Amino acid sequence: MTYFSDISPLPHDPQADDLAFRHYDPERMVMGKRMEDQLRFAVAYWHSFVWDGSDPFGAGTFQRPWFPADTMDLARQRADAAFEMFRILGAPFFCFHDHDVRPEGGSLAENHKRLNEIADIFERKMDETGTRLLWGTANLFTHPRFMSGAATNPDPDVFAWSASSVRACLEVTHRLKGENYVLWGGREGYETLLNTDMGQELDHMGRFLSMVVEHKHKIGYEGQILIEPKPQEPTKHQYDYDVATVYGFLKRYGLEDEVRVNIEQGHAILAGHSFEHEIALAQALGIFGSIDMNRNDYQSGWDTDQFPNNVPEVALAYYEILKGGGLGRGGTNFDAKLRRQSIDARDLVAAHAGAMDVCARGLEAAAKMLEDDALEGPRRERYAGWEGEEGAALLAPGATLDGVADRAEERGVNPAPRSGRQEILENVVNRYV
Repeated sequence: MTYFSDISPLPHDPQADDLAFRHYDPERMVMGKRMEDQLRFAVAYWHSFVWDGSDPFGAGTFQRPWFPADTMDLARQRADAAFEMFRILGAPFFCFHDHDVRPEGGSLAENHKRLNEIADIFERKMDETGTRLLWGTANLFTHPRFMSGAATNPDPDVFAWSASSVRACLEVTHRLKGENYVLWGGREGYETLLNTDMGQELDHMGRFLSMVVEHKHKIGYEGQILIEPKPQEPTKHQYDYDVATVYGFLKRYGLEDEVRVNIEQGHAILAGHSFEHEIALAQALGIFGSIDMNRNDYQSGWDTDQFPNNVPEVALAYYEILKGGGLGRGGTNFDAKLRRQSIDARDLVAAHAGAMDVCARGLEAAAKMLEDDALEGPRRERYAGWEGEEGAALLAPGATLDGVADRAEERGVNPAPRSGRQEILENVVNRYV
């Protein structure tokens, strides 16, 4: 008897009344690639198999057979359940934190031993099922030792503990052929400036990340190193606030060619941006890596990590991804969790299936907009003046402020306002979604 024993692998059946994919068809071709290869779905181990449904006002509501997962036997049972659900969904990838897959030991050595024992199980199951690892990461925020940060902690012993944890998890990710390694600085920030040396903490964080990159090359790991931006929660102000902040940080420490970003929809909203803004900016800066797909409750002021259900929002995100060349080594990781009242195994499968359908619909809409030149044509027209002789002269090598100003005065430049056609373009998008 297994946790998902009454659920069969989901078919693609647009007319199905039961659990099925209505829109996600792995084999369907979208812009020259199979849909599965465009979307590269991943299941998040932590929300799906570790979170117990608790919140600040109530205890956990989920009764999983492997809870509380504080023994290696229960950790193995959790791995069995995880790969069973990956099979049901046909999910090509998964993601994990070290803390998700093994119980906390009494020492670094015990933590690493346990992590590698679970990695042995993962390796076997990955060979059997074909499921791959999108990315691994070390949890440097849950344990009380990280209450003041990891790389930015005022205690150098915490910095050292964190270095050991990241090395072990990076090496396991390499061993499992993970395509990326993520660092999320959940506690890399401050609660108050009254006790914080921000300059020192930033320098420590920069040196820590440099060490990670150096070790990546030392062990021959070819995957991407990613930072996941978030502005706040749990800390008051995190040093990886948004894409722009991360880029400035990478430039300062000479890492802009080594590290990219894993962008989450919910985090983008918390930073006051849209998801597509953060993706487009990362593409423009050359640091786009991967995405965490979820959504926030817009009536709440925190990161609710709900499954996506808004096709227009998702379509605009995939539009920017496709326009930039696709996900590459990245993927679509469902960093999303059930609501506390959704307590059944069936709820967990259905949540992922529905989210995969939403992403499939968004991807197809995005691809069709690109193929029809629906947005890029009007965009080119808006900037067409820069392709002419006068526009090119403004940016030519050797152009000066004096020269540009004199030329404008000689020509008698007197530009009239031109419509940005925003509502017309919004109407265009709505025709596709």
